[in-house]
Amino acid sequence: MNDEKQRLRIIYGDETLEKLKNSKVLIAGLGGVGSYAAEAITRSFIDNIVLIDFDVYDITNLNRQLHSTLDKVGMSKADNIQNNVYKINKNAKVTVIKDKLTDETIPRYITKDIDFVIDAIDDVKAKISLIEYCYNNGIKIISSMGTGKKVHPEKLQISDIKKTSVCPLAKKLRYELKKRNIEKLPVVFSTEEIIRNNETNTLGSTPFVPATAGLMLASYVVNQIAKE
Repeated sequence: MNDEKQRLRIIYGDETLEKLKNSKVLIAGLGGVGSYAAEAITRSFIDNIVLIDFDVYDITNLNRQLHSTLDKVGMSKADNIQNNVYKINKNAKVTVIKDKLTDETIPRYITKDIDFVIDAIDDVKAKISLIEYCYNNGIKIISSMGTGKKVHPEKLQISDIKKTSVCPLAKKLRYELKKRNIEKLPVVFSTEEIIRNNETNTLGSTPFVPATAGLMLASYVVNQIAKE
């Protein structure tokens, strides 16, 4: 059958495509990592998608954030990606949330009908709160560790948080999650040492490391749904 799902059907089969169609995936953070995760989730024809990001495009996003173009500077990231989803999947049902994730808002937005959360947010406090909430409520989640200050996407890997190394963000999370008795968390992290620039505190980034991390997050989610 020649349709938009033909190439996926060859790999996964009809049963898995039906699982994907009926799954609900939330992507938190739509920057360099999350925008690519959202794209891959969309092109896997998961119909129910929740997009969370309060931010708008800035000129500095052009080097790494999918869908960021000169004419979109100042536009909501979540709105723009929602529009893109509808251009790809005619059956998509997209919920847009333009708000920050906090201890107060997380219970409102992370609902029990969500099958998987992709955590691509930068705010460490919000990240920890999101992971803790999902863990305590039995909601599946995979988190992205740091992708800035790195140039080698081939050094990214998927592992449990306990097995991470090198990454400063992963080290921080290991410490915080241990205090909260959170024993397991799948993550995408890099074994590459960060590139330091003493002339600025601004986080440097490339077009390819965040993008690869986002695709890896999405691949994990799709393949986990396929296994269920």
